[in-house]
Amino acid sequence: MTLEELMNAPAPASGWVLAQDCAETGLDPDDIRQEMARRIGEMRASIERGLKSDARSITGMVGWNAKGLWDAPDVLGAPLLRRVQAYAMAVNEENARMGRIVAAPTAGSAGTIPGALIGVADHLGLPDERLVDPLILAAGVGKAISKRMFISGAAGGCQAEIGSSAAMAAAAVTELLGGTPRAAVHAASLALMNTIGLVCDPVGGYVEVPCVSRNAFFAVHAVSAAQLALAQLESFIPPDEVLGAMASVGRMMPAALRETADGGLAQTPTGLAVTARMEGREPEGDLPGGMVELPMA
Repeated sequence: MTLEELMNAPAPASGWVLAQDCAETGLDPDDIRQEMARRIGEMRASIERGLKSDARSITGMVGWNAKGLWDAPDVLGAPLLRRVQAYAMAVNEENARMGRIVAAPTAGSAGTIPGALIGVADHLGLPDERLVDPLILAAGVGKAISKRMFISGAAGGCQAEIGSSAAMAAAAVTELLGGTPRAAVHAASLALMNTIGLVCDPVGGYVEVPCVSRNAFFAVHAVSAAQLALAQLESFIPPDEVLGAMASVGRMMPAALRETADGGLAQTPTGLAVTARMEGREPEGDLPGGMVELPMA
């Protein structure tokens, strides 16, 4: 499956993805739809838990962000923006607390699709039943991406994780709102092309900082891509070429920027101090200004 094939598929794009998957696996379409409905339920459950909890993660770096945003005044008067961000962070903070989430496509990028897709649906008052087919399309986009490169930060930087999830979410939101297969694929392409080069630099190697807030940002990124595509704006570079460019950049990216915690934010003074504390070592020098001193286990 390529993005071009998906772009030229008969509408709805999710129906074509479903038919392709059934032909390949021998599974019944109703069984696949039921499984997708179950996963939507799991996504929603993780959102609901995450919005209610301010319990810190094991490292103490995250845990209160989603609830804090959800409970805060909407100073911009932008309920969709706040909802999408809070939903995405809720899922990733549940992951950081070792709660149950749906990897979509990875645990580190698990908040982007539910943040964007369920966030938009709730904003518009759409039932969860309407989300099944868009989620099938998201899976098809993820499969097309995985044919060209590994979907992991260790293989290609965060562009491979959050970029893939943003592309999947953008396509799903586009179909949810009535977009054509062409629009859905171009939404995915627009989301992908604007994540190329993004490094994977988790502090201490934990999927918390910057991962939680990054999901919030890229869930909004996905909704933005869908809005552009629904207005018939398209990626100037063909979608499969965008994917090829991302794969190429991922192969060129040094190991220090691919989920090793040897570069980026992980190597800042605060990042190194947190890592030392979590490993039971005393950090070198004084704690950086403003840093929360974590209790030793």
